[in-house]
Amino acid sequence: MIMKKIININTLLLLMLVFSFVSCKKDYGNLNSPTVEDLLNNASKDQLNNLVSGTESAMRINLGLYLDDVGVVGREMYRFSTGDPRYTTDLLGATNAQLENTGFYITNLWASRYRVVKNCNLLIEAAANSTLITDAERKAYTGFAKTFKAYQLLLLLNVTNDNGIRVDVANPDQLGPFLNNDAGLTAIAALLDEAKTDLTGAQVAFPLSSGFAGFNDAAGLNKVNRALAARIAVYRKQWAAALTALGGSFYNLNGNFNTGVYHVFGTGSGDQLNPAFFPQNVAGDVRLVHPSYITDIETNDDRINKATLRTAAASYQGLSSKRDVWVYTSSTAPVPIIRNEELILIDAEANIQLDNLSEGVKAINIIRNAHKLSDYSGAVTKSALITEMLKQRRYSLFYEGHRWVDMRRYNLLGQLPVDRPGDDVWSKFPLPNTEQ
Repeated sequence: MIMKKIININTLLLLMLVFSFVSCKKDYGNLNSPTVEDLLNNASKDQLNNLVSGTESAMRINLGLYLDDVGVVGREMYRFSTGDPRYTTDLLGATNAQLENTGFYITNLWASRYRVVKNCNLLIEAAANSTLITDAERKAYTGFAKTFKAYQLLLLLNVTNDNGIRVDVANPDQLGPFLNNDAGLTAIAALLDEAKTDLTGAQVAFPLSSGFAGFNDAAGLNKVNRALAARIAVYRKQWAAALTALGGSFYNLNGNFNTGVYHVFGTGSGDQLNPAFFPQNVAGDVRLVHPSYITDIETNDDRINKATLRTAAASYQGLSSKRDVWVYTSSTAPVPIIRNEELILIDAEANIQLDNLSEGVKAINIIRNAHKLSDYSGAVTKSALITEMLKQRRYSLFYEGHRWVDMRRYNLLGQLPVDRPGDDVWSKFPLPNTEQ
């Protein structure tokens, strides 16, 4: 799935130069440039479309770092890097190592996600001020911007947890307060609801990449919005709301697991390659499957194919693995934003939590059977089914950014393996030093 529409390199560079900042006031770029004023005064449709394209493209920046952050801390995988040992010291809490507020693993991630948030805020304001588009078109721009602003904020909150995020950063002179995990999720859910309202009756006048195939009109974007809302609802333990959101999404219990929306990559000028891809059997910079993935997997489970056997084990700083991470199998492989397999697992989780245990088992068996496993045969109790649901999420959503978050929200971080004496399992990342 390669991007059909290559982001214009000059547009992207301009956007990145104009909007190179993080949420801290002193790091905002100059917002008084003529380009920004022009956009805010009366943007043309082409200018608004460039903002959409720039937003979609920028969402991919440091995406690999996000997956590494949550994957390493969540003991899904190891990231060996001879150029930066902090993947195996700081992220794993080796000996006296701590997560530092100046570490690239938070500062780079923070900056890149807030660049997208700022782009979304600019798109919202520019669309609101433009007289060159219809009201229905305006609603599509703002609905898209609010949906993916919410998604970017969620990625940050997943990392910082109760250290929080700023949701209100529209005015660099009056930044909003930091919101903890509960308040942040509430604000993100509200933003998604606003976007849903905007997308209702909207008309999409902007092109999107092939990652949005089948979802590139207002109805499709609304389904994506509700899929993300379902994810937020289970994070908030709002089980009935999760099922309601699924009903408005592209959820299909018997549908293709990979139906969904994706970050896409390409080799063309101005595009970028998948940063989460490493070839198999390389040395030096490698991504390796945590050995427990193999130890705990059931016989015949085809998700073993996400953990291909190396010709030789790789070892570094007292850690070793014989398996490569093999989720994104080429430099242009797409990375899911959200897909149907996750939605089926959300259906299972919500139903189990609501004591609709037979419905939970039904969804779990859909997942198990598709991966060459027989029906679930354990105890049909809420506790046992939650354990089974989390197991299926572990294997189905491997290296998609979920395992650490799942274990944390069920207060199970203590069950994650510790490989070396003195290692730690972190529950949250610090805020960047620019936010202190």
